[in-house]
Amino acid sequence: MTSIQVYGIPTCGTCKKALQWLDAQAISYEFINTKEQPPSPDQIASWVKILGDRPMRNTSGQSYRALDESKDTWNEAEWVTAFSDDVMLIKRPIFVKDGMAIAVGFRDPAKIKERLA
Repeated sequence: MTSIQVYGIPTCGTCKKALQWLDAQAISYEFINTKEQPPSPDQIASWVKILGDRPMRNTSGQSYRALDESKDTWNEAEWVTAFSDDVMLIKRPIFVKDGMAIAVGFRDPAKIKERLA
């Protein structure tokens, strides 16, 4: 059986849309509230390796805007540390299938459906 996790926070509008879409597609999933159950640094590192640190950045959040300009020169490891220290820096939602990150954000539901299949 395929295991699908969706990482995000319940108050996030994009997460709500993604969960409604999954329900409408009759795709079963486990929702993981990253504020209550933050992903481990190893989990985050594996997501960054697959998805890249740039797509994972929640650039519209207050946490991101509060970072100083040095963030522009951070390498992947520095982003993993930042994401681990503050989960609000991670774009939501993150879709994980069978332990592997397959998508971040919810701009292209067709692509997400294809990767979930």
